[in-house]
Amino acid sequence: MNLNTKTLLCPSALAGWLRRFALPGLTAGLVIAAAAVPNAPTYAQAIDPNTLPGSAQGETARHAAGADSTIHPIRGFLPDLNFELVAAGDRTVTEKDFDGKIVLMFFGYASCPDICPTTMAQLSQVMVNLGVEAEQVRIVFVSVDPHRDTPEILQAYVDAFSTHAIGLTGTERQISRLARRYRVAYQIEKPRSDDINDYEVAHSRGIYIFDQRGKARMLASDGESVEKLTAAVRDLLS
Repeated sequence: MNLNTKTLLCPSALAGWLRRFALPGLTAGLVIAAAAVPNAPTYAQAIDPNTLPGSAQGETARHAAGADSTIHPIRGFLPDLNFELVAAGDRTVTEKDFDGKIVLMFFGYASCPDICPTTMAQLSQVMVNLGVEAEQVRIVFVSVDPHRDTPEILQAYVDAFSTHAIGLTGTERQISRLARRYRVAYQIEKPRSDDINDYEVAHSRGIYIFDQRGKARMLASDGESVEKLTAAVRDLLS
């Protein structure tokens, strides 16, 4: 793997979209990621203004009703769940493995010092709050560091937080394709020493919530409260 700066995705397009439609709480984190990737390409995305959160024809805004809410309806803005990645045991996993389940997906890496463990702790508490309903929900942790994160390392990492989580990785091409699909940006820094594994990874943040049919329904800030995340998932379960 080339450990020079690796840019996957188009943060500038999403950052502009977030600014335009004033989605507080998510904008800051994603704009920071955009700034960290100076030469990222731009991808256009068709947006129907009639489907914007809060519009007359848009999806109900109950998840974004409060001024401090950072959970936003995204139905119609992002594509359905679709991927082919690798889980522990070299098992190929696709979106079909989650048919009938609500999926809470986010991108990170196992040696992340802050965002990822905090987010996993939040989502594991959501599972606890859901009780028996947690059987209908899965946490999907996608690594943006395929060089260091083997499927076994990832599964051991997520198992430390929740039995309802799965860690997925793949080739650079597979990760790149999925990142572009959901407008995720990340950058692998150059090694800090002679050890080629001694490097940092910058990545955008956010929790993508898909319904039982694999439809993208909500995007939540990694700083959202466990209570609001639980309520959002329960809404989809009902």
